[in-house]
Amino acid sequence: SGVVARLRHDGYPVIAAANPLRGLDSDAAYVSSLLDSVSGPVVLVGHSYGGEVITNAAVGHANVRALVYIAAFAPDQGESGLALVGLNPGSRLGEALVVRPYAVAGGGGADGYVDPAKFRTVMAADLRGSDTELLAAQQRPVDLAALQAPSGVPAWKTIPSWYLVAGADRAIPAATEKFMARRAGARTVVVDGASHLVMLSHPGRVENLIVQADEATD
Repeated sequence: SGVVARLRHDGYPVIAAANPLRGLDSDAAYVSSLLDSVSGPVVLVGHSYGGEVITNAAVGHANVRALVYIAAFAPDQGESGLALVGLNPGSRLGEALVVRPYAVAGGGGADGYVDPAKFRTVMAADLRGSDTELLAAQQRPVDLAALQAPSGVPAWKTIPSWYLVAGADRAIPAATEKFMARRAGARTVVVDGASHLVMLSHPGRVENLIVQADEATD
């Protein structure tokens, strides 16, 4: 909300896509359909797993001028989020994961939550404990199958990219974020000491990078 408020204050229309978190292909198709409904130029921003989604959703959309990754996965073709988590040491996500099966009409799956007792350590060490307790209770889980799914041809190969590295990230190691940013040729900033939820702890830094991407591709 802090990033959205700053962007709106600076005159940007903002759509915070309701990422379904059910499967990489279906999530990317959902965001792709949303892009179809936008007539003007788009700066597409993704955080965490959302980076996988924008990497796939932006393919074939000429109106997407820039991709902005915020402590996010930027996979190459065939890579999955879970594989990238283990690329370098430093992630504590695996030890904090709580798996809960779910059922829906016609099927179901297994959702991954971050253990509320470990949420602040893994996700938000630079936020107040009282805030992280609320965030832990309200977290939206992602189907583990989405994190295991191989990514398609990446949009960052043809669309200019920007990357914000969270320097103290314990979900996706900062070393992995830097690797993905370099590989994508992204213009990169590092926020030292920032947790995985850097958009909450440093909304100004996140907004600045989005504005840079817009101004550079205007």
